[in-house]
Amino acid sequence: MEWHKIFDPNSQDLDRLAERYHLHPLHIEDCRHRNQSAKVEEDPGYIFTVMKGVRLDSEGALLTADLDIFLGSDFVITVVEDDCPEMRTLLDQVAKASDTDPRADQVYYRIIDHMVDTYLPVLDHYSEGIDTLEDEALEAPTPQTLAGIFSAKRNLIVLRRVLVNTRDVASHLQRTESPYISRDMWPFLRDVYDHVARNLDTVEMLRDLLTGALDVYLSSVANRTNQVMKVLTVLGTVALPAVVVSSIYGMNVKGLPGAESPHALAVVFSVMVATTVILLWVLKRFRWL
Repeated sequence: MEWHKIFDPNSQDLDRLAERYHLHPLHIEDCRHRNQSAKVEEDPGYIFTVMKGVRLDSEGALLTADLDIFLGSDFVITVVEDDCPEMRTLLDQVAKASDTDPRADQVYYRIIDHMVDTYLPVLDHYSEGIDTLEDEALEAPTPQTLAGIFSAKRNLIVLRRVLVNTRDVASHLQRTESPYISRDMWPFLRDVYDHVARNLDTVEMLRDLLTGALDVYLSSVANRTNQVMKVLTVLGTVALPAVVVSSIYGMNVKGLPGAESPHALAVVFSVMVATTVILLWVLKRFRWL
């Protein structure tokens, strides 16, 4: 079995392998154009598969990288379309885990299995991030919290699309009767399908949690607004009697009760304090304060 690793899809090595193994020109074109969807196609002489790897950059944004695989009876060709160190590490791990003389379909399975395993750390990252967003939305909602919720929702949409296509690939592989995949590999491919389906269920659960976090954020903001309005309303209501009394005695008219008394200021001030205390008692009695 020969395993050819191509890290530059534009290199002449890929052209020589295409001529040697009679690879279809459209498949070579797929290798040289990024952002392909995960898929599997059977061609006379080999199976062509596109797998999508996911990783997080330094700012936590979700990035994808393509890995193209050609599986023949006695050869495997892997083409990495992006200068992705994680993808190189994955292939090195598969090479170390393989026997001294493995079959081509065994190497093919291990590559796909390791690729599916790389989704778990990303899911764990978003699970922890959503827990933090929920706490922030409940205790101290800020615009940054809302931005984090929408950013996570966008990334989970991308991850869900990748997993849906990968599930279709795994579903096809576990049903195919290709001569390039031995029958003893079918249980392992079914296990890959189960892992992808479980990851997809996890993504759906995380999306539901994000929707709940958004509802909590909106409720917290509305409650804070209501509390502020309540305080302002109470302050305005408490100050209303004093404003009314002071405005009446502030009018430049004659005949106001006690206006000519030398104790007028004390009387007016006492009336203002008394009405304010009575109003506070009424608000307290009706439990509005």
